[in-house]
Amino acid sequence: MSGKVFLVGAGPGDPRLLTVGAMNCLREADVVVYDHLADESILAHVPHGAERIYVGKQSCKHTMRQEDINVLLADKADEGKTVVRLKGGDPFVFGRGGEEALVLLERGVPFEVLPGVTSAISVPAYAGIPVTHRGVAVSFAVITGHEDPTKSESHIRWEHLATGVDTLVFLMGVANLPVITKNLINNGRPADTPAAIIRWGTRADQETFVTTVGEAAEMVQRDGIRPPAIFIVGDVVRLREQLRWFDRADIRPLHGKRILVTRARAQASALTEKLTALGASCIETPVIRITPPANAYAALDHAIGELHSYHWVIFTSVNGVEHFFARLAHAEKDTRALGYAKVAAIGSATAEALRSYGIHADLVPAEFRAEAVVDGLKDILPPRARILLPRAQEARDVLPESLRAHGATVDVASAYETVPELDGGSELAERLMRSEIDIVTFTSSSTVKNLVQQLGNITPLQQVKIACIGPVTADTARNFALEPDIVAEAYTIDGLVNAIKEYVQ
Repeated sequence: MSGKVFLVGAGPGDPRLLTVGAMNCLREADVVVYDHLADESILAHVPHGAERIYVGKQSCKHTMRQEDINVLLADKADEGKTVVRLKGGDPFVFGRGGEEALVLLERGVPFEVLPGVTSAISVPAYAGIPVTHRGVAVSFAVITGHEDPTKSESHIRWEHLATGVDTLVFLMGVANLPVITKNLINNGRPADTPAAIIRWGTRADQETFVTTVGEAAEMVQRDGIRPPAIFIVGDVVRLREQLRWFDRADIRPLHGKRILVTRARAQASALTEKLTALGASCIETPVIRITPPANAYAALDHAIGELHSYHWVIFTSVNGVEHFFARLAHAEKDTRALGYAKVAAIGSATAEALRSYGIHADLVPAEFRAEAVVDGLKDILPPRARILLPRAQEARDVLPESLRAHGATVDVASAYETVPELDGGSELAERLMRSEIDIVTFTSSSTVKNLVQQLGNITPLQQVKIACIGPVTADTARNFALEPDIVAEAYTIDGLVNAIKEYVQ
């Protein structure tokens, strides 16, 4: 039985511009055939077991010929698979999606087209340049800038284009800019017409160079401006000074900063979202994998069977909350099993996770660390108090030992285990050594330990600024001879984001 092919536009780079339809297609894909994407995080929507095939084309480096891509799509669909052909921008705007669709039609393969946000309008918008504007421009054209300059005849009708359209947007045109500007001027476009070159459009490191038609080619040569970039021509470029927003420090203070976010694989990163909203370019690297504990939940399941006997249950992380309630459901129980037990949470995120299960923590210390929980409990614990502590298998012993010192019986039950994620260390080390990353963030002691293990040594981390979520994590970094540059005063994601913002400003 034949499958189906979805020709999907991934948008220009900013993952926020991925359409809902494209995201849903990716989530249902058996096979994803994708080009070079400006933001690889888009692939996070692809199921773990799906086949991923890279066929990208970059500056004369073609992984696979277009003809072979066409056949590949049809062959995979003939295997009964749902195939997503993922293209940067829009499939039908210089994306060769039409060629792929014709081959699928010829082969009798069902297909759908999901348009993407094209760079032709989105990139200028991110630079504060509208392609049309009342009283300034009532028309615009999108033109390939990638015509072969050695061809005997251009397919572009320069005599009509140069003065017949208000705003001209050339895609992939930096290498051919001398030819483009010469043809425009020779066909009547004034050399002093405002123009702009926009590189890495919609990404956090987007760069905008304002110039004129007559000076653009010289600027590219002088300043070493390289692809990918678009070239926009027209009076609308003058509006950038008023309408620019994406690269304004007062609106997006982290614009241009490249930040490495260490995280657990398969966990959405609130830190990345918040940093990106402030203009940062975030690179997520998984350094931790969350797995069931080595004892296969034996201690936790036993404790759940005796929940009625505990005076307090203390949660130290979101992962601990999620695994505890998963095992509670596995035992065919719900929150009523907690009985009269009171609940404590370290950190606002942990408290928020508890609220999602209908539990409002009785104690959330102002300082989000184990010692603060002990200070909050020591004067209110009943005699011979019994406490359950579901947590990571390898967590610190400060909390249970301190509570025992105050006369409590503490049962530590492993709810999960954090395992180092070692893949990708050599490539990441190279990027750090090439100064492609400005700041590395650590949100726990285990992220510090595991990243150092992943890299093999601390040398790459000595090239960047280090930001830690709190003093415990900072002390772990110091144990590896890494002195943090930024330590959040509030030990939360928001606290870390604010600390980074204040440091940069």
